[in-house]
Amino acid sequence: MDLQERIKIVEKLGIYMQSSEDNWVNIKDKALRENPWFTKNFISIAINNIAIHFLQENLVQQWVGKYGVKDMPAMQKNVGIVMAGNIPLVGFHDFLCVFISGHRQTIKMSSKDAVLIKHLVDKLIEWDYGVAAYIQFAENLKGCDAYIATGSNNSSRYFDFYFGKYPNIIRRNRTSIALLDGDETESELDKLADDIQFYFGLGCRNITKLYVPTGYNFMPLLEALKKYDYYFDFHKYKHNYDYQLALLMMGRRFYMTNGSIVLAEEKSIFSPVSQVNYEFYTDKEKILGELKSNESIQCIVGKGNIAFGAAQQPSLEDYADGVDTMLFLSDL
Repeated sequence: MDLQERIKIVEKLGIYMQSSEDNWVNIKDKALRENPWFTKNFISIAINNIAIHFLQENLVQQWVGKYGVKDMPAMQKNVGIVMAGNIPLVGFHDFLCVFISGHRQTIKMSSKDAVLIKHLVDKLIEWDYGVAAYIQFAENLKGCDAYIATGSNNSSRYFDFYFGKYPNIIRRNRTSIALLDGDETESELDKLADDIQFYFGLGCRNITKLYVPTGYNFMPLLEALKKYDYYFDFHKYKHNYDYQLALLMMGRRFYMTNGSIVLAEEKSIFSPVSQVNYEFYTDKEKILGELKSNESIQCIVGKGNIAFGAAQQPSLEDYADGVDTMLFLSDL
C-alpha cells in the first residue's frame, strides 16, 4: 500500500467508527461487557475524538507532510506495541502512527481493551487484504526491531529490561493538572469537571491535581462536579469513593465533598479514583515554571495553557509523554 492508500483507508475507518452499523454497535456493547470501567458514553467520546481529530484526510495529510512520510520507509521495520487499557482505544494513536509511517507492527493488546482495536483492524483487512501485511497481534512480542510500550512505573522496569537494547519509546505514569486563577466562569468550571471526571478519571490526560490561589472558593467547582453524581450507579467507582472518604475521616484529615467526589489538600499530583488533590499557590508564574519542568505531567489546563474541556481531545501531534512518535518511526 502506498501512503495515499493508507490515508484513504483510515479516513474510511473514521467514517465507519461514527456509523451505527449493527456489527459495530454489537462490538461496542461487547467492549462494555468485557470492562466495567468502560461506559457507552465514554466509548462514544473516545471514538468520536479519534474520528474527528485523527482520521480526517486533511489533518492526516498536514501531519505526514511535516515528517516527509513516503510510500515506504527506507528500511521497513517491525514495531512491537504494548497497549494500555485504562480508557477505550487508548493505544489507537500508536497504531495509527506506525501504520501511516509504512512500518509493520505487532500489537500486544491489553486484556482490558482487546475488543475495539481488534475489530477495527479486522475491518481494515476486510476492506483491503493488503493491510494484513502491516499488522498482526501477539501475546508475546519477540523478534521486533523496535518497541513502543505504555504502562506504569513498575511495568516500565520490565519493558526496560526486555526492550532496552532496541530502539524504543517506554512510557511511564503520567497525569494532568489544572492551574486556576479563581475567576473561572460557570462554563469553564463545567468543562473542567469533564477534564476531571471523563473516563472516571483513569486517563493520563485527566486532571488529578488542582493548583489554586490562596483563599480559593471551591463551592462553584463542587457544584459543577455534581453532574457526575450518577457515577454512584457504578459500584467500582462508589467503592473507591467510600474507601478514600473513610481514609480521610480515620486520619482526621480536612476534606471537601459534594457527595460523589472528594477534594483533599495533598502534595502529590497523582490522586486515586474519586479524589482530586489540590494545593494553594501565591506566585502563578513560579508554580507554572515548576509544573512545566515536571516530567510526570502530561497536560496543564487553564488560562494560557490547554483550554478547559480540551484535555481529552488531543490532536495528532499531541504525543504521549511529549515524545514524538512519528519522528521516532522516521528515524528507524
